[in-house]
Amino acid sequence: MAKEKPQRPGLSLAWALSPLVTVGMGTPLTFGYAAARLRSWTLWLATGLYLIAWITMFVTADSSEGTAEDVAFVIACAIGSVGATVHAFAIKDRVFLEPDRRSLAFRRAQKEIEQRRKLRTEAAEIARNDPAMAIEMRIGRPDLPRSYDDGGLVDVNHAPASALVTVLGITPEQAEQLIRAREQCGGFVSAEEAAALADLPPNLTSRLAEYGVFLP
Repeated sequence: MAKEKPQRPGLSLAWALSPLVTVGMGTPLTFGYAAARLRSWTLWLATGLYLIAWITMFVTADSSEGTAEDVAFVIACAIGSVGATVHAFAIKDRVFLEPDRRSLAFRRAQKEIEQRRKLRTEAAEIARNDPAMAIEMRIGRPDLPRSYDDGGLVDVNHAPASALVTVLGITPEQAEQLIRAREQCGGFVSAEEAAALADLPPNLTSRLAEYGVFLP
């Protein structure tokens, strides 16, 4: 797996130091940015708490030394500056690595999709060249126990309606149309024939071709 690298490390450092540099005055904005970027309700909660500290600082800024208001000011200032800075450093990698993580997740998903396509291509070739072997391997039969991974194919000529719905992403009504049509004609030989005889929408033909096999 590729190693994640910080995105704009200078900017992430400046962001993490902003509560201390602004003496807590900019802390709600700092954590509001993090909450929006990560879409985290816990960070939105933290933003609200830092906003309360900011309001407390603002309200008690002119309090007399030694009073309860002065103590509240000191505590709020410590929370909004020092505490928030420690918090910001603890999460800055999450905040500024998130785009790269999304990119890695996309690449992993893309690789998995490509692998599934390769498996489907190999299994479909077996179904074309050696239907008997394909039947024995239960290619296109996700409803049956099997050990061979066909990449997500479905045997349109034999699979039950539930498998047709799940694999092809069609409605139960469309699956029943396919089953009635195959019973009437004795089985399909291609995606085009299946779509035409079952009176399916034209946009489903490509999906039938991608995920369907037509075993005798």
